[in-house]
Amino acid sequence: MEFGQIGVIAGKEFRDRLRNRWVLAVALVFTVFALVIAYFGAAQQGAVGWRNIDVTIASLVSLVIYLVPLIALILGYDAIVAERERGSLDLLLSMPITRFEVLLGKFTGLAGALGVATVGGFGLAGLLLVSQLGSAALYHYAGFVLSAFLLSLCFLSLAVMVSVLAEDRMRASGIAIALWFFYVLVYDLLLLGLLVLSEGKLNLNFFPVLLMLNPADIFRILNIFGFEDVRRIYGLATVFPETLANPWLLGSAMVFWIIAPLGVAAWRFK
Repeated sequence: MEFGQIGVIAGKEFRDRLRNRWVLAVALVFTVFALVIAYFGAAQQGAVGWRNIDVTIASLVSLVIYLVPLIALILGYDAIVAERERGSLDLLLSMPITRFEVLLGKFTGLAGALGVATVGGFGLAGLLLVSQLGSAALYHYAGFVLSAFLLSLCFLSLAVMVSVLAEDRMRASGIAIALWFFYVLVYDLLLLGLLVLSEGKLNLNFFPVLLMLNPADIFRILNIFGFEDVRRIYGLATVFPETLANPWLLGSAMVFWIIAPLGVAAWRFK
């Protein structure tokens, strides 16, 4: 594996995203939405303004779960299939570069663009939040931004896998949107329905495993479980044991969600 060739592919993908100002637009959206939600998040309770870091992060978690996976899937769904449709993939593979290097280069370049947008966008909002909430909030907010970046990589990896497996861009875009609906909107409803239908008779020992099968749920647990008051509000303490809420364990689970779809994509792309 030649890292220089991977860097060339990654650099082209990254520059393309910077050139069409996609990164700037997404970073601006993240900054504006983060500040608005952090300031007006308690409007339903009749109050607005900057609050504690735990309540602020709990409000931002919902924003990230809806927005970041969608942007990552849109960014990566045509990474391979679009090149194949244009015929440029055959030209690229005729050069002395392997398919795995092409795949890894594209993923790395897109991940760099997502990183600039995610870390840059939420980082700008974080500068203002930390100035209002105090430097003690910096540690928790930095962890939140890092986990948001990991979540974006999870769904980018899924998008690249879809791009390899799909026959054309139309099917790839449909599958990408379906994945977003399933993981962000439908999956938790299915788990909730399972609990309701069981009428409390269901053994909850396997429920943490079901939650770990969704990277969005892992991100939610990672950011909310450490705050006791917020954890009680979300009801996580009843379905997820505290012993499994270790940040390193949850972070490793998110890394698995990055590697596994990318591994499937590399296997099929050969």
